[in-house]
Amino acid sequence: MSAHRQGGGDRMRRRRMEIFAFVFLTFVLMPALAVGAVGSYGLGVWIYQSIAGPPTH
Repeated sequence: MSAHRQGGGDRMRRRRMEIFAFVFLTFVLMPALAVGAVGSYGLGVWIYQSIAGPPTH
């Protein structure tokens, strides 16, 4: 019976870790990557325009 309890506790720990991983990926890592990607693109455009000049018609 103790083996059954241990398996249940292990299952709950795994579920908690999966929920933590989901929350971390959803609310921390993905927004940080999005901000980094947009910021990198903006920096690249800014550097390009400082070298090549602003766009003209």
